[in-house]
Amino acid sequence: MRLLFVHESFGAMAGAEVNAHLTAAELRQRGHSIALLHGAGTGKNEGAWREVFSQCFSLGNRNNFEMTRAVLENFDPDVVYVHKMADLTVLEALVASSTPLVRMVHDHDIYCMRSYKYHPVTRRVCDRRASAFCVFPCGASLVRNRNGRWPLRWVSYLKKKKEIGLNRRFHRMLVATEYMKEQLLQNGFDSDRVEIHPPVPRELDTSVQSSLSARNLIVYAGQLIRGKGVDVLLKALKRLSVPFECAILGDGNHKAFCQSLSHDLGLDARVSFKGYLRPELMGHFYSDASVAVVSSVWPEPFGAVGLEAMRYGLPVVAFDVGGIKEWLIHEVNGLLVPSMDCAKFALSIERLLENKALAREIGERGRRLVSEKYNFARYIIGLEKMFIRVIGEGGRRHKGWRKDYLLFSDANSLAAPRSSQ
Repeated sequence: MRLLFVHESFGAMAGAEVNAHLTAAELRQRGHSIALLHGAGTGKNEGAWREVFSQCFSLGNRNNFEMTRAVLENFDPDVVYVHKMADLTVLEALVASSTPLVRMVHDHDIYCMRSYKYHPVTRRVCDRRASAFCVFPCGASLVRNRNGRWPLRWVSYLKKKKEIGLNRRFHRMLVATEYMKEQLLQNGFDSDRVEIHPPVPRELDTSVQSSLSARNLIVYAGQLIRGKGVDVLLKALKRLSVPFECAILGDGNHKAFCQSLSHDLGLDARVSFKGYLRPELMGHFYSDASVAVVSSVWPEPFGAVGLEAMRYGLPVVAFDVGGIKEWLIHEVNGLLVPSMDCAKFALSIERLLENKALAREIGERGRRLVSEKYNFARYIIGLEKMFIRVIGEGGRRHKGWRKDYLLFSDANSLAAPRSSQ
């Protein structure tokens, strides 16, 4: 198959990028031709991305409809596999084509104007569909601007409705959990076009196992953004009465705040911020840890980092938000805690640090569960079969561009795709 991946960035960043890169690498190894249409570079591990994708096409700041059309005609994919992409002109060009379209839904940004389904002040999780309520009283039209001069930016409700409508025309929407499927159905997506394919991490050498040593190392891995709750984790760590160390692996715009909070809480000697690490380097910390924590307070669509920790036989402590409880079974492979409850989070961590036999037992059950249920090879085979089904359903029966999109043909002259290589 010829597969065109589409993503808003190029290079490593967070879970979506890890999944896109690993999936593309495995599909290429299985003999498929893989290309990438992408947005701005992240500056992280970009070389590894160039090795995986046979062709890389970089989007510009304008005329992305024609750019996307040119890439489709140039590469002529059998299937387009979209990860994260909010540019309406790119989505319009994809929908206007005759190519089968598949999208992996990594988070809530398709149907949530804030993209994380919880209130930034109250941290209360939202359970509503996208509607005028998002504008008032929710106030989601004004969101934090992470990439510009001004602290806030405007999000158009009408554009968000259009984005939802364009995504509804995809042939398949892939999600990781039943929770995420319900979110799509709530926003008007066709149940027959939504499939569950958890984006599981790659398997590790089964001989690698966490030491659960007396060091009492606690590991957090993920972005350092407010929704990941690292500030809540730090407040929980302050409550621990047993000796411990905590390694925080990751980067993000909340890092400076969390470092300052850690200092104010007197945790400098026990908590270290390691920054971004390539996935293959994180095993060093997991192999010497006693507990992995998932402190997210936003409704996690999946939380694959927890599965990664369980592959090392680590017990996981997590807040019960989003789809986490679909893979973390309380008292079986980890401990679930009500969201934002620092006291219970601390007690759960302390319980595992003080009882290493219990931690080992829970960790082993998690290791077996993730090996049996979340198998990377099975995940890739499932994707291949799904792609074949979509092609076989006749997504390309009508070659060419749909007439209802001919108004875009008067755009600026066709720009040649710019290679990232």
